[in-house]
Amino acid sequence: MREFEKIRCAIIRGGTSKGVFLLENDLPRDPETRDRVILAIFGSPDPRQINGLGGADSLTSKVAIIGRSSRPDADVDYTFGQVSITAPLVDYKGNCGNISSAVGPFAIDEGLVKAVEPVTTVRIFNTNTGKIIAAEVPVKDGRAVTEGDLAIDGVPGTGARITLNFLDSGGAVTGKLLPTGNLKDEITLSDGTRLTVSLVDAANPAVFFKATDLGLTGVELPDVVNNDPQLLARIEEIRSIAAEMMGLAHRLEATAKSPAVPKIVFVSPPCAYKTSDGRVIEAGQIDLVARTMSMQKMHKAFAVTGGICTSTAAKLEGTVVSEVLGPSARQGNVVRLGHPSGTLEFEIEISRDAGGNPRLEKAAVARTARRIMDGFVYVPRRIFWPEV
Repeated sequence: MREFEKIRCAIIRGGTSKGVFLLENDLPRDPETRDRVILAIFGSPDPRQINGLGGADSLTSKVAIIGRSSRPDADVDYTFGQVSITAPLVDYKGNCGNISSAVGPFAIDEGLVKAVEPVTTVRIFNTNTGKIIAAEVPVKDGRAVTEGDLAIDGVPGTGARITLNFLDSGGAVTGKLLPTGNLKDEITLSDGTRLTVSLVDAANPAVFFKATDLGLTGVELPDVVNNDPQLLARIEEIRSIAAEMMGLAHRLEATAKSPAVPKIVFVSPPCAYKTSDGRVIEAGQIDLVARTMSMQKMHKAFAVTGGICTSTAAKLEGTVVSEVLGPSARQGNVVRLGHPSGTLEFEIEISRDAGGNPRLEKAAVARTARRIMDGFVYVPRRIFWPEV
């Protein structure tokens, strides 16, 4: 009897993340067995993920499960999973915008969507959020184009432009653009600190606070935050309280049961700062400075879904994010975020319904993606059939 089962897979960079892409039909239907298989593919839990394909970093420990869609409004179904490095957990509560940028090219190259030159629009149903993402993918000779002139901060070189439009992405997880119904809320930390936060759900739910309210400058780089256990604990406490307020998990269980969402972001007004690679971002290049976390560590760049939520919050007058937004972004639809690796730009359109409630009409961003390898990953048979 064979000791291993072979599963087709591809490793693809999407934006500033990297993931293992799997076809839905190649995975077990039973959710528990499927997750055991995925954990084995990544080599989790293990801080080094030495026995699998994971890269020992939350930005490279991500899975995308793709299949043909039966929906009339979509070409493919896409499920995102954040694979924990330290626990036997695959978190499906939210989506990853960076990984989303590679779904269209993958679907085209796998023959799930007919290639139409020069640009193929792939309509992607994200099962995590129940929302449609329209991806405009450049195509040539029946395959997705990889080479191009678009540079994105946090990724070396350039690539082909993939434009993502997250359609009707307000209330993606909680069902409400403003989960509590408020533009601002007050919370109290266990040490008695009172903090003003804004809870917004656009593409993914997130909680926002001003950097200065927690004694931060706002331009901290990942090493500074990640090497401060006390600060990490306070930031995670804020996120956990928000998770309970959004109905995602009890605050005492949020780290274990919902470690990826809500996102947490601290913001500050536009100012000059140095990126992780020593470049200077001038105040005039951005509309606000933002820092976000990924699985309880500071993100080396910025999550796309978190960026959509941040930019949306910036355009909602009365949130803590809108209060630090630079003047040039207050009139137009473009919001430019300054993050540890550089800048990220979003196009946001918000309308009002008959009752005056905000509705997110458009949230668009440009990314690049590249297939790095494909082949087979070997999974021990005992993972599929533990009793055998």
